[in-house]
Amino acid sequence: MNNNPANGKNETIGILLTNLGTPDSAGTRDVRRYLKEFLSDPRVINTPRLLWWPVLNLFILNTRPKHSAKAYREIWTDEGSPLLCISQQQAEKISARLVEEGNDEIKLELAMRYGKPSIADGLAALKRQGAQKILVLPLYPQYSATTTASTFDAVSAALKADPNVPELRFINRYSAHPDYIAALAQTVREHWAEHGQAEKLLMSFHGLPQEYIESGDPYQAECEQTAADLAVALELGEDAWALTFQSRVGPKAWLQPYTDQTLASLAESGLKSVQIMCPGFSADCLETLEEIQMQNRDVFIDAGGERYEYIPCLNARTDHIEMLVSLIRQHMAGWGAY
Repeated sequence: MNNNPANGKNETIGILLTNLGTPDSAGTRDVRRYLKEFLSDPRVINTPRLLWWPVLNLFILNTRPKHSAKAYREIWTDEGSPLLCISQQQAEKISARLVEEGNDEIKLELAMRYGKPSIADGLAALKRQGAQKILVLPLYPQYSATTTASTFDAVSAALKADPNVPELRFINRYSAHPDYIAALAQTVREHWAEHGQAEKLLMSFHGLPQEYIESGDPYQAECEQTAADLAVALELGEDAWALTFQSRVGPKAWLQPYTDQTLASLAESGLKSVQIMCPGFSADCLETLEEIQMQNRDVFIDAGGERYEYIPCLNARTDHIEMLVSLIRQHMAGWGAY
């Protein structure tokens, strides 16, 4: 295939695979640096800057990093951050599948919205390899301004001074992709086959302040669609599953029902077994491994529950990788590679 008759060479196409990010280490200093970048993003915190700056720098960054560092140490591995390690595995497997399909002209780089490797570095690496067409794939199944749109902001900022901006395509969401739902359902079936089915399956998504939804963010609706589609795929009755939201902070109202409160209420009402999964996360991370697998287990057991099981994220499973490759094929249509 010759996409560039002028020089007789195939045109290089780049894929920028992104996720949220992680500190460089579980040390307090690195966690503080990471949190400062994350919490300085106006997409994440929409409080006016003049009001937010003193709160962030004088209070939050003097207290929260120590607590967060302790949580990171609970999940840190010999290889480093679970999120980064899993994301690297995903990138390697996607690249390998593309090569297997004969797409040597496609180059893939991994980047994080906050921390390293940065989006600017990922874009620069793709351009060094000759990519003048770049597909950006944020690994957020459900769209939110706080995640997906923030990634697009960072891409635009990184290219702002570039005299030769590449042709860009962005993948906004894949919350209802049939292969994504099928892969989620398969993880549950495999868990059931090994451990049996609990009385209830909780699908816990990361929360957002309620006011963000009221301002037009479609995130809640997309979470609800994913959960409903998954329940149908698993043939679950109405009482066999529930949708909840986790990771709330601060005094404002967040999306409800809250995961921790739901778990406590279920146990107090007499429910003894629950299985929980996080369909909004493409890779296991602090929020799934420390908050859901550890903290929320204690909430359920302390309230009288007996059996609590966490079903891991899709991570680098083959069906997840195949779904992402299919998504890439779909969005690269017309660029020559497919």
